[in-house]
Formats: sequence, C-alpha cells, structure tokens
Amino acid sequence: MVRRNTKKKKVNINLRFNILTVLIYIVGIVLIARLFSLQIVHGAEYREQSNTRLTRESILEASRGAILDRTGTELVTSNMTFSLEMYKSKVDTDTLNTAILNMIQVLEKYECSYSDSFPISIDPFTFTISDEALKNWKKSNNLEEDISAEKAFYQFKDKYKIKNANIQEVRKIIAIRYLISQKGYSSTRSVTISKNIPREAVAEFSEGSDRFAGINVVVEPVRQYTSGNLASHILGYAGTISSEEYESRKNYYNQNDMIGKTGIEYVFEEYLKGKNGTKQIDMAVDGTTTAEYIGQEAIAGSDIVLTIDANLQKTAENALASNIQKIATGGFGKAYDARAGACVVMNVNSGEVLAMASYPDYNPADFIGGISQEAWNNYTNNEAKPLVNKAIQNSYSPGSIFKMITAIAGLESGVIDLRTKINDTGIYTKYRDYQPKCWHYTDYHTGHGWVDVSGAIEKSCNYFFYETGDRMGIDKLVEIARYFGLGNKTRIELQGETAGVLASREAKSKMHPDDPNWNPGNTLNAVIGQGDNEFTPLQMAKYISMLANGGRRMNVSLVKTIRNADGSEVSREDINQFINKKLGLENDNVGDIPINQGYLNAVLEGMKSVTSDSGGTAYVRFKDFNISVGGKTGSAEAPNNKVHAWFVGFAPFENPEIAIVVMVENGGHGNYTAEVVRDIMTEYFGMNTQNIEEDMGAIPYIEIMR
Repeated sequence: MVRRNTKKKKVNINLRFNILTVLIYIVGIVLIARLFSLQIVHGAEYREQSNTRLTRESILEASRGAILDRTGTELVTSNMTFSLEMYKSKVDTDTLNTAILNMIQVLEKYECSYSDSFPISIDPFTFTISDEALKNWKKSNNLEEDISAEKAFYQFKDKYKIKNANIQEVRKIIAIRYLISQKGYSSTRSVTISKNIPREAVAEFSEGSDRFAGINVVVEPVRQYTSGNLASHILGYAGTISSEEYESRKNYYNQNDMIGKTGIEYVFEEYLKGKNGTKQIDMAVDGTTTAEYIGQEAIAGSDIVLTIDANLQKTAENALASNIQKIATGGFGKAYDARAGACVVMNVNSGEVLAMASYPDYNPADFIGGISQEAWNNYTNNEAKPLVNKAIQNSYSPGSIFKMITAIAGLESGVIDLRTKINDTGIYTKYRDYQPKCWHYTDYHTGHGWVDVSGAIEKSCNYFFYETGDRMGIDKLVEIARYFGLGNKTRIELQGETAGVLASREAKSKMHPDDPNWNPGNTLNAVIGQGDNEFTPLQMAKYISMLANGGRRMNVSLVKTIRNADGSEVSREDINQFINKKLGLENDNVGDIPINQGYLNAVLEGMKSVTSDSGGTAYVRFKDFNISVGGKTGSAEAPNNKVHAWFVGFAPFENPEIAIVVMVENGGHGNYTAEVVRDIMTEYFGMNTQNIEEDMGAIPYIEIMR
C-alpha cells in the first residue's frame, strides 16, 4: 500500500494561489495608474487632440492597363493626373465660404474648370435662368412658384450666409455650396470639385493648406487615346460607370470609377481595371491635412497586346477613307453615293488580324468624362453610323467573291472536274420561270463562251456557276461554305459580332415563312453570292486566308497576349476561356474537310488571273505591281438599288502571307476598291510608293467587270 503526502500537496496549492493573487493585484494597480494618467494627468491633452484630428481612408486609384499594338506601341494608356476634392470639416460658415472662394481663385488662376450646376447665371448684372430649369429647380428646392431668378439668387446667398459684397464672388461660392449640398458630403465622403489640375495649382494648395478647409488633392489615372481616331472600333472607349453597371459591381467599383463601354476596353475590363489601394489621411477639424500614409498599394491593370500593327492600321484607314471619297466624287468615271466601308488585313497562317478599319470612325476621347450632347448627336444622327464596326457588326451580300466557294464545292462534289468546260451563252434558260443572265450578257449582249473553272473565276462568269450549282444542289455548297467559316462568328475578341446568314434550306424556312420551300432559283442566286447570303468583311478575310493557306482551318485573333503588372503573361487557354464566357461563344461544330489541293490550286490560279491577265477584272489595278497577287472582285446587289463593292486578295501568290478584304457600301464596282488592297500591300511589303500612286484616270463603265 502506497501512502500519499496530502499535506505537502495542500501547501503547494496554497502557494500557487497566493502568487496568482499577487499578480492580479499588480496588474490591477498598473491599469488603474494608466487610466489615471489618461483621464486625469493627460486627459485635457488627449481630448484636445481628439477634437482636432480626423482619420479617414482614401482610395488610391489603380492605373488602368494599357492597350498596345504588336510592336509595343501604346495606343491607349493612362496618365496620372491631379483632382481636387472636398470633405466636410468642422469650421464655421464664414471660414467655409472664405475657403471656397480661395480655392476657386486658385483654380481660375491656372484656368482649371470646376463643377458648377447652379442654374442662375449673371451677365454681368442680369440674373437669368431657363424656364424649364427654373420650374424643375423651384420644385426640388421648395422655392416660391413665382419667384424671380434674382430673388432666388439672393435667397441662396442668405441661406449660405455669404457676406461678400462682390456679386460675382457670391455666385462662385454659391456654386460650390450648391454642389456639395446636392451631391452630399461628409468627413469621410468627398465631392470632386475639379479634375486634371496642373502641378502648380497642386503646389499652391499644399503650401497654403490652412487657407483651404476640407480640400484634398488626389492622384487619378485619366485615359488617353494616343493616336486620336486610330483603331477606334477596335479599342472602343471607357467612360464613367453607369448606375446600372454599378449596381451589379458595387463590390469592386466606386460610383465614379471608369469602366470599358465598347471594344477591347469593354471585353477585357476585368484585366484592364487593376486593383485599387488605400491611403490613410489625418486631418485637423479645420480640414487641413496633418499626415498621410499608405495602407495598401494599388496594383495596376494588365496590358492588352493586340495583333494589329499601328502603321498598317493607319495605312488601311487612310486608304479606305480616300477610296470611299474618290468613289463618291466620281473619281472612277461615275459617282456613287458611297459613305461607308470596312477593310480587314489578316495573317493567312495564324489568323491574326493585322489591321481592321471601319469608315467612318470616331474619337474615343470624346467619351472621357462623359460625351457632350452635341458630339453624341453628331455620331448618332450620321447616316453612315460611325459608332458601328462595319467589319464585324454589319453583314453584306458578297456577290462574286463567293464564287470560289462554289467552285470548290462543285469540284469536291464531282459534278465538275478540272477539265470541265461550260458554254456561257449569256442567259441560263433551264427553268422557264427564272432565267438569270451573266453580267457579260447584260453589258455586252454576249456570253463568255466555253470556260473552265479557273477561267470562270478570272472572268467572274455567272453562267458557269449557275450550271455548277444546279448540278450540285445547295447542300454541298452549304457544307463547304461553313467549313470556310461563312455563316458562323469568327470568335474575334470583340462584342457585337454577327454571324451573318448563309443561304440554305434552314435559313430560308426561318427568314421566309411565307415561302419556306427551297427551289432551283434559290440555288442559282446562292452560288453567285446573292439571295440570303450575307457575311461580314472579317468572315470573308478568314475565308480568303484559308484559301491562301491551303484550306487549313485557323482561329481568328485580335489579342496577342495579356501582360500582368508583375510581368507574367496570361495563357492562351485562359484568354480563350475568358472570351468564351464574356461573349457567350459556343463551338461552331464544324468538322475538318480535307480540301483537294489540285482543286484548290485551280481556284487560286483563277484568282491570280484576275490581277495578272489582261482579261482579269482587276488587271488594270495590278498590271504594274511588283508582287504577284491573287484576287477577286465582287459587285453585290443590295436593297434600295445599291451595289456593294468588294475586293479580296492575298500575296505573295507563291508563298502567301496576308489576305486583305475591302468592302464599300454602294461602291458600285469591286474593281474600284482594289486600290485599297494595293496601297496596303505596298505598306506591308515595304515597297517604294513613288510610282504606285500614278493617276490611272477615269475608266469607262463598259470596262468594269464584276
């Protein structure tokens, strides 16, 4: 049996208890002494400090990411600018009014604009206000119904207790007092008074801070479009977040934040925005800043690197604009009401868009800080629709540039081969109720005679394709056209792209419910790029690129990479996933089709003849060109008796690098638009332009082929 020493254990417990009691007693004495020091010894000092100091958190705006071309040239960037904001401070009314007047005097000294929504103006002694503004303003400010502008003005002077005798100074003070009352402000919530103020003004505000109660200068990024209108439909624009946008993003945005509205600015908003930081500001009750320190650093947004080349983009835009103006003024012998168009330049191997122009364009800078009503009206009332990207948002009948699809489909289906010749007699008379003519018969009253597939493309012989299409039927044509990307979105990284329409049984049943059945006449229209066929210039660029690269499918892209602030890059897979989700894109479900290279070569030879043989429809434009070009003209009938002009081409013919597509709304004849392609190729291949711009003179109408 083991005996326990219970007496010793009891002594140890009592000892621990006594030690703990002593410790608690000592801590209590220390706390009492500290409390005595805070409340009695230094109480007055600390109370004075708490009454004379405010600490608030201010947002450090993150710099929005830049948008660059493929060479690193900045097309869109953010400049850090200074803005003046005002917080509520614990000062009397006289001090506040004096501080406001001091502030305005500095702003006016450096010619800075400032917010002024007070509706009464003085010119110089007459008080004026519009009837509508006065009516609404009286109601919102509980003023008498029959009050005059002058009387209302002095009521506000009394309301804000302004003692100044100078009426102009009174008007300036009222403007700011009225602003802060309308916007609402507090010691932690500011009102922006002026933006983009110069450094000299900042220095004056900082050096004399005791004269400007509640004033704070903040650094803000301001969007800058460095090249004016260049690539405006690609870049898009950013503007102040709307109330609707803010409601769904209030966890990440402030009410005054900038947000992408269109183009790359919109699609890649999540990458461009960056992450705001915080700054702690200590202020005295009179509104002067006593100390500042960073809470969390801001992280700049990611840079978006595009596939376009700024120089080539500029050439494309200038060439397109000049060509449209030349067509409209009769520079080719007959004037057409041409006002708009589009152009796309694509790398035939990668699918990268090297340039994409839409005319007319616009200036993204007009939307910074909110577009003026006058500028908005100028854009929206323009019948040429400058805000619409015609390269992807509008679709057009392709006309004869579609015929290469018909040729490949006919060859692949076996209804024609490389030796097949068809006799163009001018009028296709197989069907009694529909007998379309070849354009050659319409212009010259004869057919082309016997032509093979290459010759049919060179001469753009409608009759050859009527017969091919009638033998083949519509279904094979639809299969080949879809393989080349027609009737489906290209999945480019921009919103608003249309899929266009590929003429088919399905399309007709949807578009023409009163006459849903497909008939031979529909096929005859479809094979020459008419009927329901409508495609975007970008779709046509993809199609021509696939012809030039041997029939290989490719992905169209406008974004080369995304560079994060830490120097890392976003993977292509992540970019694609982001785009698919942002734009709601789905797979086109088009399988691969092995295109017979012999058939394809015959088609390409026909395209070469268009530019290099004297009978080609664009020979006159390329007869002295230093690089061999494959091309095709197209003149597509459109509603309201318009004829859209197309030219598609690729070069060099032997080893293609680029494909170019040009479309001019109501441009008359595709031959005219070939000049744009020639000018762009001259820039791309670095050719001497001295002799390229020779005056070719007006070409008689009868020489223009389709």
